Amino acid sequence: MSGRVLVAMSGGVDSSVAAYLLKSAGWDCVGVTMRLYDNALLGMEGESTCCSVDDVEDARSVCAKLGIPFLALDLSKEFRACVIDKFVSEYERGRTPNPCVDCNRAMKFSHLLDYARTVGCGYIATGHYARRVETPKGPELRKGLDPGKDQSYVLACLTREQLERTLFPLGDLTKEQVRVIAEREGFVNARKRESQDICFVPDGDYLGFLERYTGRKSEPGPLVDENGKVLGTHRGAAGYTVGQRHGLGVAAARPLYVKSKDMEKNTVTVCFAEDLFSDTARVSDMNWIVKPEVFPFSCSARLRYRQKEAPCKVFQEENGDVLLRFDAPQRAVTSGQAAALYDGDRVLAGGTIV
Repeated sequence: MSGRVLVAMSGGVDSSVAAYLLKSAGWDCVGVTMRLYDNALLGMEGESTCCSVDDVEDARSVCAKLGIPFLALDLSKEFRACVIDKFVSEYERGRTPNPCVDCNRAMKFSHLLDYARTVGCGYIATGHYARRVETPKGPELRKGLDPGKDQSYVLACLTREQLERTLFPLGDLTKEQVRVIAEREGFVNARKRESQDICFVPDGDYLGFLERYTGRKSEPGPLVDENGKVLGTHRGAAGYTVGQRHGLGVAAARPLYVKSKDMEKNTVTVCFAEDLFSDTARVSDMNWIVKPEVFPFSCSARLRYRQKEAPCKVFQEENGDVLLRFDAPQRAVTSGQAAALYDGDRVLAGGTIV
């Protein structure tokens, strides 16, 4: 394969090496950095974990070293509408969204793909650790070969049409191999630290972000056990996530965890660890990359980014949703999180836990 490709460059080492590999393979590359938000608009001091001025300059520096054009694209309005506003709305509904999945779906593989056409690029490329494999029925998404870096979970939202125009140059590499290439080529970001937090909530304080962004102060309310007994007071139900242990402010003989939230009653229910488990999950908004012809069928599912896959049976419902029934109960099945279905290293589908 060869042609003109738009490389999404965050300023990090992964996307920089992706651009290098494609150029070395004969592709006509154009680097692009997406400006996704303004710190002042979000009430953040200084720079955040990505999209900073330094990130843009790092991407520009790598493009100059590679001798490829560099573009900066302002998608802050689109990012606010498609990712941040949804994040806020979901938390206020008592759900726990995955903004990285939403960013991939709405920004990289929608707006950026559209933009690629306007600059004469037939493909886009990213620094994700995943593989695109051609089959007689079209391209499929596979796990990255480095199990510690595989990012196929956050890409399960991609359609077959999007996969046809997307390249993942790092899918066969490990993170350390990528850093070695970057150091060898003299990239300024060869040992740059990775971001671990949501980019627009770098301090991890979701409740604080929601209050700053909406201008609404959260209402404290009762923190209760499964029998409704009041154990304490929460700071605001929207800021808690299912499975959360720290920050509950309740003393107990054993650790307590958030089990559920009732936004109408403004209550947060907590439980012991053994009560967090469920053997089913209902998943909506299914995106089928490879759809089996017969239901039910067996596969494995991942319900969180760093969670291990678990064997399950998949039942399709009349409205297109699916019910996952696991061989063994799963911890903290969380409404709003993404679910990805796998057959070995092949990604079958992705959706949102109801």
